[in-house]
Amino acid sequence: MNDSCNLTHRYVQVRSLTELLASSLSPEDQSVQSMTEASPTKWHLAHTSWFFDTFVLTPYITGHSPMPPSYAYLFNSYYETAGPHYPRSLRGLISRPGCEEVAQLRNAVDSSMARLFEAGPTDEVAGLVELGLHHEQQHQELILMDIKHAFSFNPVAPIFQESTAVRNDTHDSLQPVGWLTHPGGEVTIGTSGNEFHFDNEGPAHRVLLQPFELSDRLVTCGEWLDFMNDGGYERPELWLSDGWANVQSNDLHSPLYWRYNAAQDECPFEHWLPQSGASTTSPRHTVETSRSDWTIFTLAGEKQLNSYEPVCHISLYEADAYARWSGARLPSEFEWEAVASQLPVQGTFMDSRVLHPQPATHGSSSGQVYGNVWEWTSSAYSPYPGFRQPRGSIGEYNGKFMVNQYVLRGGSCVTPEGHIRSTYRNFFPAASRWAFSGLRLARDH
Repeated sequence: MNDSCNLTHRYVQVRSLTELLASSLSPEDQSVQSMTEASPTKWHLAHTSWFFDTFVLTPYITGHSPMPPSYAYLFNSYYETAGPHYPRSLRGLISRPGCEEVAQLRNAVDSSMARLFEAGPTDEVAGLVELGLHHEQQHQELILMDIKHAFSFNPVAPIFQESTAVRNDTHDSLQPVGWLTHPGGEVTIGTSGNEFHFDNEGPAHRVLLQPFELSDRLVTCGEWLDFMNDGGYERPELWLSDGWANVQSNDLHSPLYWRYNAAQDECPFEHWLPQSGASTTSPRHTVETSRSDWTIFTLAGEKQLNSYEPVCHISLYEADAYARWSGARLPSEFEWEAVASQLPVQGTFMDSRVLHPQPATHGSSSGQVYGNVWEWTSSAYSPYPGFRQPRGSIGEYNGKFMVNQYVLRGGSCVTPEGHIRSTYRNFFPAASRWAFSGLRLARDH
């Protein structure tokens, strides 16, 4: 199979998975926007098609008719050099075009892309197509993040997908914490290779590390409950200044989507009200709680808290406070990559169809390094030495966001498996919690 056939097959595969994810949702589901940071599913479907239309078809296919200017305005995300765009915070108000019109838009783009593949794309065009496919995989994950957040406000607890096999909450399923030791020294970080990578993953450069250790599994919900019961959310000495202000102003007492059962005593739906921030009313640290007191909202609906699965939907502030409480720290992204680059890319990804973090298993050689949850690091999202933004609109993809964000590594249970690698740098603001984000501990050796 030649490269053009491979690219065609991959294009169909990625685009079909996006359609499959959306097929579980009604037109009403696909139109909802629960917060400024999230987007309606319908918008994701249209935007990923706008990307191919704008950056591949229009500049490289003679005689191609671009999508109408009104669509380009609605479905451009943030590419200022590509034209004006509709405000992100108002995407949930876009009732027209509807889901049928967006489906027609996707079909039109797919038909034009098929003609491009038949003609045989140049290396330059093939590179842009590959970028567009990885871009769409990012939006597949965003579709699941965003609809989970939207569903969490609904008192009937909608189910995106019924649960598949999930390991039981038993003592036999908990793997004791071990430590992966690294001797430090000079290591190569990032990539300058020919395999696909985003521009923010390069260029490769040398970094000096001190000897350190990483925990060989992720922090669990049961361990997080210990932190809560020890007053973790009420002890300012554990928190960064901005983190403590965030906890106080948002009245946070637990990870996003945790729900305290006692909150249902008087009104069973009260903890779903929007003013609760889709979180929960939780007891202060003077009241010790156990696993049975908590449920978690998942893409499979409301579930009993599993003590041994990785804690998820926490901010950088929360991860940092827990690490300080435990006597450890967060790893830098360079420490994480130095260890991860030596391990196989295997774990719980979207392809498993579980769509929820899974407990560690005994005897695993990969240490839960990939999949399950994105892992917060202590590293600010900034350019690597020698980084240069690509010319043109594509240069807006990553570079202009290199401020006021922190790096996460490893992928999650809603990340497509073929999308992740040891050099991949995800990034979010420190207060963000709706991503599938958790933590791994580090310590000096």
